[in-house]
Amino acid sequence: MAVFLKRLVKAAAPIAFGGQTKSGSRIRFGAVAAISGGITSYYLFSSSQHLVYLDQLNEDTTPKVALNPDKWIEFKLQDKVQASHNSQLFRFSFDPNVKLGLDVASCIITRAPTGQNAEGKTKYAIRPYTPISDPDAKGYFDLLIKVYPEGKMSQHFASLKPGDVVEVKGPIEKLRYSANMKKHIGMIAGGTGITPMLQIIDSILKNPDDNTQVSLLYANVSPDDILLKKKLDMLSASNPNLKVFYTVDNPTKDWLGGRGFISKQMVVKGLPVPSDDTLILVCGPPGMMNHISGDKAKDRSQGELSGILKELGYTEDMVYKF
Repeated sequence: MAVFLKRLVKAAAPIAFGGQTKSGSRIRFGAVAAISGGITSYYLFSSSQHLVYLDQLNEDTTPKVALNPDKWIEFKLQDKVQASHNSQLFRFSFDPNVKLGLDVASCIITRAPTGQNAEGKTKYAIRPYTPISDPDAKGYFDLLIKVYPEGKMSQHFASLKPGDVVEVKGPIEKLRYSANMKKHIGMIAGGTGITPMLQIIDSILKNPDDNTQVSLLYANVSPDDILLKKKLDMLSASNPNLKVFYTVDNPTKDWLGGRGFISKQMVVKGLPVPSDDTLILVCGPPGMMNHISGDKAKDRSQGELSGILKELGYTEDMVYKF
C-alpha cells in the first residue's frame, strides 16, 4: 500500500482517481455508488385477495455511512506518505461496504489526547480537516495535512503509524454545493486551503451535466510548497472549464508562474467579474484571508467582507470564506 500511495502522489492523483478514464474533454471519476440497502417489507396476498403487510421482516443493520455527527468514531490509519517537504498524505480505512458520509463541501473534526487536566480528565487537541478523497469512495478517506513544528494536532498525525487510530466526528457542512449553482466559480487558496477547493473541483469534473466554469488562484511560499500541482495541471489540461494560476512568494529562477502575494491585478485577470452568477471561494492562512476578503468572525460566521475583493466590487453574497 505504501508503494501504491507513493505512486499516486508521484502521479499527482492521490485522491479520487481510482478507475478514471478520459472521455472527450472531461474525466470520468468512476461509477455512481449503488443505492444503499434499507428496511425490506414484504406484501403478500391472502386467499381472499386481501393485502397483508408484514412489517420489517428483514432489517439491514449495516450503517449507511461511517461518520456520526454526534459521536467520536475511531478510524484506523492504513498508510501515509510524504506529499511535500512539510505535508503528508494519510489514508484511513473503515468498513469497505459503506461511504464516509461526506457532503460537498464539508469537513470532519479530529481529536487527539494531549494529557490530563487538574481534575484528571483527558485533554484533547481538536482540529478540523477536509478530506480530499472521493465522497463516493467506500472503505477509506484521505487527509492532506501540513505538519507544523508547534502544531499539536499535525504533530500527532505525523507520529502515527499504520494501525494507529484517530477519533473523528462529522461531517460539518460548510458550503452546500449543487451542480450549476453558479455559472462561474472563482477560487483563491493558500497552502492546504486547496483541500475544500479540490472537493468542489472534483465534484464538478466528475459530473458531465455540471457546466460550471472554475478559475483557481493558488498561492504558496515556494514552488516546492505547491500541493497536488501535477494533479491540478492534469485536470486543467483535460477540462477546458478549469483554469489554474499559481503564484509563489519565493520563486526559483526557472519559475514561470506568478510572483508574490495575490494582487488585484491577478484577481481581475484570473477570476470572474462580480455578478449574480459569480461565487468566489476563499481558504488560506489568516494573513491571506485578511488581505483577500477579511477573516471569518469570532463565532466562525462569514463576517464582514473586506480586502481586495470588496475593493474590486464583490459583495458578501458573492463570497464564501472556508
